[in-house]
Amino acid sequence: MSVKNIMSEPITVHKSDTISHAMDLMDKHDTRRLLVINGSELLGMITMRNIANKLGTWKTSNLPASSLHVAAATSALFTKVLPDMSFDDAIGLLDRKSGVLVVMDNNKVMGWVTPNEILKNVKDIKGYAAQIMKEPITVSPGDRVSHARRIILDNDIGRLPIVENNDVVGIITERDVAKAMMNFRNLVPDNQQDERIRNLIVGDIMTRNVISVRTNTPLKEIISTLLRENIGGVPVLNLKDELVGVVSRRGIIRHLAAKG
Repeated sequence: MSVKNIMSEPITVHKSDTISHAMDLMDKHDTRRLLVINGSELLGMITMRNIANKLGTWKTSNLPASSLHVAAATSALFTKVLPDMSFDDAIGLLDRKSGVLVVMDNNKVMGWVTPNEILKNVKDIKGYAAQIMKEPITVSPGDRVSHARRIILDNDIGRLPIVENNDVVGIITERDVAKAMMNFRNLVPDNQQDERIRNLIVGDIMTRNVISVRTNTPLKEIISTLLRENIGGVPVLNLKDELVGVVSRRGIIRHLAAKG
């Protein structure tokens, strides 16, 4: 099986479009990333994490998302590959390079391969959550969103479980942070933004109904959950309902690459 057999059609956005428009596209297509183009030229990628980063910097602190262009938050988190690259090689490359694979033929974009395309086509994966989970990094409902944003960016992760009295009471993702930052830029007057954003806490924007798995949940079942719910990762609980880890799509890719 080659990447041309599993690739999907990417959603694109022009470099001159606004970040608000890019986020609208992400919501419409339920995706966390877009290919950035200029005519037929591929320029890069814009992701929810790029947006959360850009909208939280002091240089853009008084600018609404409707006045910032996609080019300002574009990164090079992609790797060009040929259509005949094998499935196993694609897994290894995704693990080493992060980002996504853009399938090209004669400088024309044919499709892309994200972690989702890999997970949809994995066969007979063995193992359990406890074998691949990473140690969780958490915040509390009373922590500031700006603090959570910094942790997400510094640790290159997509989500943080929210813990209160040793219980998982919510989760905050890079999408939540990006949306919160965008809403502040667009809705709060300039002279109130600094104070209001300092007072925005995690509990205001977190998702409360958290989907979690157990340490003994099979990886095959976790993949089904991630794909069905279109989420990037899940907290892992032990039999005492204590948070002991997090399993992400990237963690599963890493596991597959190591097995290959």
